[in-house]
Amino acid sequence: MENVGVYVHVPFCDRVCPYCDFAVVATRVLASEREGLYVDALLAELEERRSAFAGRRLASLYLGGGTPSLLTPASVARLVEAIRASFPAAAAEPEVTLEMNPGTLERERLPGFREAGVSRVSIGVQSFSDATLKRLGRAHAGDEARASLAAARAAGFANLSVDLILAAPGQGPAEFAADLEEALAFAPEHLSTYELTIEPGTPFALAAARGQLRRADEDAVLDMLDACEARLTAAGYRRYEISNYAKPGFEAVHNRRYWLRRPVLGLGVGAFSTDPPRVGMPHGVRRANPRDLAEYERAAARGAFDAAADVEVLTPQIARGEAVFLGLRAADGVDAARFAGEFGEPPRGFWPDAIDACRREQLLDETAAGDLKLTAAGRRLADTVFRYFV
Repeated sequence: MENVGVYVHVPFCDRVCPYCDFAVVATRVLASEREGLYVDALLAELEERRSAFAGRRLASLYLGGGTPSLLTPASVARLVEAIRASFPAAAAEPEVTLEMNPGTLERERLPGFREAGVSRVSIGVQSFSDATLKRLGRAHAGDEARASLAAARAAGFANLSVDLILAAPGQGPAEFAADLEEALAFAPEHLSTYELTIEPGTPFALAAARGQLRRADEDAVLDMLDACEARLTAAGYRRYEISNYAKPGFEAVHNRRYWLRRPVLGLGVGAFSTDPPRVGMPHGVRRANPRDLAEYERAAARGAFDAAADVEVLTPQIARGEAVFLGLRAADGVDAARFAGEFGEPPRGFWPDAIDACRREQLLDETAAGDLKLTAAGRRLADTVFRYFV
């Protein structure tokens, strides 16, 4: 039986970080009535949308945001129970991830989240340096991050993921290396190390345009990425995707769905879904929910989520390009036989010149079967490689 991943977006944050481009709502205190209305809307969307994924088993559930840990354990339990009831369990227990920010309130709720069915916690540490955190506009301090990691272990979580940002304003290789060592001291099963991206329309984008944002140069960023891979490999982690490392057996089940283009039901403000292929739509459908909270909740009140969503039927050209660049993000690369099964030919049948150019520059490896993988140099210049295919 085919499976499905479910993503639930919780938009509430006690502050909006200046680099953030997600669908978020600044909410100092999440009142119980406000929380209840939103959870009711999520469950209404689940009820309307689950038929598009009928007959599939639940492989993963990811509560992201925003700050989903601002929800009470009771609300998380409502969501977990309803989603599990909508899709029969897979042979293995589904991975249930909750993102959380370091903070006293969230730490106190960790035992309750575990009882609610959460099996994996992803903590947005970003940095342990108070100076770096301040420049990033984060609400927590380094000691709160340390306390949250310790609390997650004390609550019994055996699958812990840590997010770190590299190339933050004012951060150099030494500062990032120190963050990495602090994270490793807690022996997380998974680490995500993201280069800071300046998104259009954010306060950071405005500051950058004015020359007010001091960031490491490209060579320093590449040094950080190389040092990160070397240190984490030595510590027993595998770089299974460009920005993600895991101990064996702890690769993120849900995140891998996106790189493999597997169906995902996205619930909530600004959430994206990838609906399964069906007649007339052999490569599936991508749906984007409204980014405005009031608009989303109006759709819930009317029972009209389909009408409110932005729907894109994926064309063969778009789907082929995404299959290559998403596949290349993963260490396993692009499986030519699987690609040909969907599109009629292996990647070389569509991009012979691009593949040859990347091979000449030693950015891409190609097997005799036509499978594609980024080389070490290709990972450093991944965006350059991706542009050949999209």
